[in-house]
Amino acid sequence: MLHRFSKQELICITQPNHAWLSGQLAQVWGNEYFGDFAPRKEVCLGAEQHDIGWILWEQAPTLNPQTGYPHHFTELSTQEHINIWSHAKQLALVLGRYVALLVSLHGTGLYERFTTWQNSPTSTQIVEEFLKQEYLFQEQLIASLKKDAYYATHVTPEVITRNRKLVAIWDTLSIIFCQGMTSQQQLIHHVPILNGETTLDLTLLSNQDHHQQIVISPWPFQQNEVTLVYEGQLLRHIFSSEIAMREALMGDYGVTLTTTLKPD
Repeated sequence: MLHRFSKQELICITQPNHAWLSGQLAQVWGNEYFGDFAPRKEVCLGAEQHDIGWILWEQAPTLNPQTGYPHHFTELSTQEHINIWSHAKQLALVLGRYVALLVSLHGTGLYERFTTWQNSPTSTQIVEEFLKQEYLFQEQLIASLKKDAYYATHVTPEVITRNRKLVAIWDTLSIIFCQGMTSQQQLIHHVPILNGETTLDLTLLSNQDHHQQIVISPWPFQQNEVTLVYEGQLLRHIFSSEIAMREALMGDYGVTLTTTLKPD
C-alpha cells in the first residue's frame, strides 16, 4: 500500500492500483528519442500487473500500530515481502509466459537493487532462497519462449534487459505520482532511450489535493500531454484496531486522483 498525505487526511493507494498507473505510462511511452519496446502488448500488461502478488494482502492489509495506519509497502518485514513475491509468478502465469517473466524479473530486480535484507543473516537466507527459485523459474520460462517463433526474438538478453528496466522506471514514476511529489524537482536516472540512457527531470508545476501537474524533460511519451487517472481511499483518522481500519478502507471514501504530465 502507498500513502499520500492530503492536509489532515491520508489517502491509501493499493499496490495493484499503483501498478495500473504503471500500465498507463507504458501504453503511451515511446517516441523517436526514447524508442519503442516489444512485445508491446505483453510489456504493457506486465507493467500493469507487476504487483499482482499484492492482491491478497491488499484485501486484508495489516495495521502498523506505531502509525495507526495500514502498513506502507516499505514497512513490511522481509518475510512478509517474500511471501507476497513468491506467489506473484504463479498469479501472473495465467496471463501469459512473457507477463510472468516480467513480473518475476521485477521482483528479483527489487532485491538486487535494494539490499538492506543483507543486514540480517535470517533475512539473507530468506531472500537468497527466494532468488534461487525465481532465477530457476526465469530460466525455464526463457527456454520455453525461445522455442516459440513469436517470442524468440523478444527473449534475447538485450531485449529482456531493456524491458525489465522500463518496467522498473514506470514503477518508480508511478510511486512518485501516487504519493505525490513533495519537492519541486526530482531526477530519475538510467532511463532507457533508443541508444543508451538518459535522466528524466520532473518539475512540479502545480499541486492540489487530488491533482498535480508535472513537467517532464526530456519528453518520453507519444502524446503532447498525458493525464493519468487512479484511485485511493481516504482515512480521516488513525486507528488502534486493525478490524476498524479495514472496515474504513472498505467504506465509501473513495477518491479519484489525477496527474497531468506536460513537456518542458
